[in-house]
Amino acid sequence: MEMIRYYEGDPRRIQHLLKVHALSRLIALEENLDAGARFTLEAAALVHDIGIKPAEEKYGQCGGKLQEKEGPPEAEKMLSRLGFDREITERVCYLVGHHHTYKGISGEDYRILVEADFLVNLYEDGIDDPAAFRSAYEKIFVTETGKKLFQTMYGGKMR
Repeated sequence: MEMIRYYEGDPRRIQHLLKVHALSRLIALEENLDAGARFTLEAAALVHDIGIKPAEEKYGQCGGKLQEKEGPPEAEKMLSRLGFDREITERVCYLVGHHHTYKGISGEDYRILVEADFLVNLYEDGIDDPAAFRSAYEKIFVTETGKKLFQTMYGGKMR
């Protein structure tokens, strides 16, 4: 609810974070991620784009690298205010600060967050280029569940 309030009046961003959260949870459950890692992942999925607002205010744009720069301090403030454990807050902030960095992915929580965000972004961004779908599938998707979801949603678009 805190993130819904944060993006009050912006249904597109609210729906995006809810979709990324739902897919992150689904992939985590199917991949048997332990409960602690799943909790951290779900928190990160909800706040992963928290850097958009401050990036737009400071720079008039919100590209991925600006989100990664501006997101962790915002996430830290919110999670601290909500009473999150320091260790969880640090990992969530790391994930927020790297969710547009696709090389050197460390940890299943990071992997799943990237896959879930890609599944949503491919749809929301209206991608319609078969080469872009093939590239995303080959470069991003590693988990069996992420691959199955990609194939189910976009398999026909890679032709």
